This record gives sequence, structure tokens and C-alpha cells, in this order.
Amino acid sequence: MKLDRSFGYLVHDVARLFARRFNQRALLFLGLTGSQCRVLGYVARHEGINQAGLADLLEIKPMTLVRQLDRMEEDGWIERRPDPGDRRARRLVLTEKARSILARVLDLSSAVRREAFADMTEEEGRHLMDLLRRVHGNLCEDGPHSAMPPRQVTESNDRPSRRRERIEADLAPVGGHH
Repeated sequence: MKLDRSFGYLVHDVARLFARRFNQRALLFLGLTGSQCRVLGYVARHEGINQAGLADLLEIKPMTLVRQLDRMEEDGWIERRPDPGDRRARRLVLTEKARSILARVLDLSSAVRREAFADMTEEEGRHLMDLLRRVHGNLCEDGPHSAMPPRQVTESNDRPSRRRERIEADLAPVGGHH
């Protein structure tokens, strides 16, 4: 099997290459790692989220995230504030320093996306994004085909779920949109 014809390989490798390019540029131009940019993007979209919820969204272990949040708090990017409903929990909020750099993070993501889409027309780029959103929706936990038996899958309509819309919104800081 030729790997360059495998959907899974290509999607994974494109994501890896995009992330590597973004990470290199983020460190060089912003002084942030790619994972720090992701944390800032997710906290911006889910202001006041607790650490466990953020770890779940980022799909990383809570202890890994705690160490990263410790460093980001020390560097002045985020604040941990007490949760009024749970004395043990802390809510995450962005500092002004973080808010002021978010636009630059999005600009950097857009620049890397433009490089990735360089030999495509604008219409081709939009079409690719639309197709990937459909594939993404199909694979989401509660996507249109997630729990349906095979016969129902072919007859289903293509309505996006609320979770799919939330996930697409969460991806925007990283991948951007046309």
C-alpha cells in the first residue's frame, strides 16, 4: 500500500507538518510553544473552565496540563481563580498579556494555512475545509453516523450536531478558516 494514498496517513502527516511549521514560527515570532498557543486558544473560548475540563478538551493528562499551567501562570499568561462552587477547583482565565497576543496567534495560524494552501484556488481551499468538516463530523462521538447501523447511515441527513459545531469552533485558533 502506498502511504500517500492512505487517508489516515495523509491526514495525520498534514496535521503533523502543519503543527511543526506553526510551532517553529510561534516560538520564533511569539516566544510561545504550539501547546501554549493551544491552551490560550481553548481558555479564550472557554473562559473560566477548570483544569480538568481543559485537560479533557486538549485530550492530555491532567498532571501534564498542571505543569504547563504552572509555567504559563508564572510567565503571566493565565490566572487561576477560585471556583465559587468548589473550594478545591480553580477556574482558568486569560491575563491581559495573553489577550493582547491572541490576535497574533490567529494571524500566525492563518499565515501557515496560506502556505499550506498556496497552490490552491480560494474555492479549492474552501472545498477542502468543507470536506474535512464533513469527515470530522462523521467521526465525532455524536456525529451523524456515530451509532447508526450501516443501513441507516446511507439514509441519514447531514445535520451538524451541537458538539460538532463546538469542536469546529475550538479548532479555529489552530487551523483558522477561509
